[in-house]
Amino acid sequence: MSDTESVDKYIAEQKEQLARNPDCGVTHYNLGVAYLSKRQWKEAEEEFFAALETSPSLAEAYVQLGGIRMHQKDLKGCLYFNQKAVEVRPKFPVPYGNIGFVYMQLGELEKAVEALREAVALQPKFVQAQTTLASAYYQLGQVEKCIDHGAKAIRVEPTFAPAYNNLALAYYDKGDFAQAIVNLDKAKEYGFEVSPEFEALLQPHR
Repeated sequence: MSDTESVDKYIAEQKEQLARNPDCGVTHYNLGVAYLSKRQWKEAEEEFFAALETSPSLAEAYVQLGGIRMHQKDLKGCLYFNQKAVEVRPKFPVPYGNIGFVYMQLGELEKAVEALREAVALQPKFVQAQTTLASAYYQLGQVEKCIDHGAKAIRVEPTFAPAYNNLALAYYDKGDFAQAIVNLDKAKEYGFEVSPEFEALLQPHR
């Protein structure tokens, strides 16, 4: 059975369950996730809203709606739904990470740091949040904090390339060109598309 056939079979099973129990929020949610895997955005969105009608505290559904808005390049919509997720489940780290990412895209760095600090306080092994927080600190000129959170990210996930890129930038700004080169090479090794301009700046130090 192909992956597509497997997903279609799963969708059919979820629809059968809903025919028997139309008020099951979790089944609506699962169906929405299945539609997402097929990139059927409209159908997925309808199921997440249906999930929230019957299970208003299902924070994951708000996060998924935020993800759809992000895909549509609607940053404010993404922010709104992740803030709703936080309202219904204040100790859920994922929406804080997403809120921080959106604020980064909007250039509101202090707000990004506030949300991302909450995310990593709730889940220190949240690699994406640690890395985005490192980026925010770098943009704020707080190089040591960038290095601290970059190091935390790679302790959890030693092959997470964006964290190495942040470290390379931070070490370069500190004047530690040897460490900048080590981290830049790691970023490239693990698949990060590094800035050619930044590589050129480091070349004389090799």
